[in-house]
Amino acid sequence: MKLLVDMNLSPKWIEILSGAGFEAAHWSTLGAANAPDAEIMSSARAHEYVVLTHDLDFGAILAATQGEKPSVVQIRAEDISPHTIGRQVVDAADGGRVGTRGAADH
Repeated sequence: MKLLVDMNLSPKWIEILSGAGFEAAHWSTLGAANAPDAEIMSSARAHEYVVLTHDLDFGAILAATQGEKPSVVQIRAEDISPHTIGRQVVDAADGGRVGTRGAADH
């Protein structure tokens, strides 16, 4: 799975996601920091990314355009730090499977 981390999440998410075996990029390395959400969605669709965000607008854009892609994962928590909720996000993105990770990684 390829994940595109939105500007409203820390670039530190890349380390957590990459360490878990996901291909991940932060929007700040791909486009303008002030790019509209529609541009981020268009880029994610074109490059087959799933958007990881804390912003409710992405789901609304997807619904309004009746789009099927890109998928959007919204993190809804008070503390969106990757060091606080990173493991839960990785496990959810991985379907909750241990897979190739060992029990010590949890």
